[in-house]
Amino acid sequence: MTTKTTKTKPPKRPLQNQSGASSLSQKAYQQIRDEILRGDLPIGAILSRRRLADRLNVSFLPVTEALQKLEAEGLVESKPRIGTRVRIPTEQDILDSYVIREALESQAARLCAEHITAKEKRQLHTSARHLDELQRLCQADTVEPSFLFSVHTDHMRFHMRIAEFSRSLGLRNAIEKEQVLIFNWLYDIAAHRQAFPPGFHSKLATALCSGSASKADSTMRAHVRYGLDQVLDWLASFHCGDKWRQRRGQSQDRS
Repeated sequence: MTTKTTKTKPPKRPLQNQSGASSLSQKAYQQIRDEILRGDLPIGAILSRRRLADRLNVSFLPVTEALQKLEAEGLVESKPRIGTRVRIPTEQDILDSYVIREALESQAARLCAEHITAKEKRQLHTSARHLDELQRLCQADTVEPSFLFSVHTDHMRFHMRIAEFSRSLGLRNAIEKEQVLIFNWLYDIAAHRQAFPPGFHSKLATALCSGSASKADSTMRAHVRYGLDQVLDWLASFHCGDKWRQRRGQSQDRS
């Protein structure tokens, strides 16, 4: 009598959890991005992958993937002999960002004025008054970074709501894809721009709810352009300081 032997199959190798790796990369991306927008990682700050990995309690790979995504979005740059750092914009970068934002948001304003409903008008006025009050509080001598972060978040939502009221999904997606509001946020933080005229957003909401596309257009253009000179002045002073630091570092290297 022969006994039948059964072959034992080798255990299956566990598949790599792609979703887990992706979520860690997304977590690192969101954390680093928020720190840049809060000003915790200021423009020009060197970004060490190893230090970021240790601080965020993730491995080296998710941080690398997060930085690659941020570099593709224009928030981070890699330079020879410098490494990876928060991107230092040129004057043309800032001017281009304002031009693109003005073009997109002025068109959103025109369409919003034509299509906004009575209910949406009430929502827009309420949001504008709330945002004006938050920005008034930002002018205090001591403002918590977390509060500023929340105000900028509300500001971005307010402008995205205008884009949604335009009834053009493609236009809304273009504003989001071009990240014009994100760069405006970054420049405001870098230039320490916190003071706005009283009723800055309420005035915009009134124009958007007027039913006049041309009035909405011109008011939005003026709204977007406000503070550009201050941002450019900050950039000029930043580059002067950066050159001084570079010369000082070179002289120390020679000594």
